[in-house]
Amino acid sequence: MKLSVPTKRIMLAIGVIAVIIIAVGAALYHNISALHFAIGVALTSALNVFKMFMIERSVHKAVDYDDGATGKNYLRFQYLIRFFITAAVLLAAALTKLYAMLYGAIFGLFTMQIAAVAIGALKLDKSEQ
Repeated sequence: MKLSVPTKRIMLAIGVIAVIIIAVGAALYHNISALHFAIGVALTSALNVFKMFMIERSVHKAVDYDDGATGKNYLRFQYLIRFFITAAVLLAAALTKLYAMLYGAIFGLFTMQIAAVAIGALKLDKSEQ
């Protein structure tokens, strides 16, 4: 399946924002915690890229359903899957008892939202024009 241009832009922005967050974390931490923070940000940013792929795929599949209710139920189920995957990654980061990794994972979760707002605010998505 070919990804749409806005999805590709958001995925690229997630990567750029993750690198910025990792750089800020490296400036704040001057020990091994910087590596743990970077791992947490990288894991959840990669998760966000994967979730963007899942969103794109599930929307295309839901549109193909003949019945609108079936499509809505499919989208709800896909949302729950993404929610539980995110919860599992956060739980795994918390169970490591490396608090820098947990903080990094929490910051990394927001990369998708920051990327979407930045793309919308900077009017980088030209597909709507």
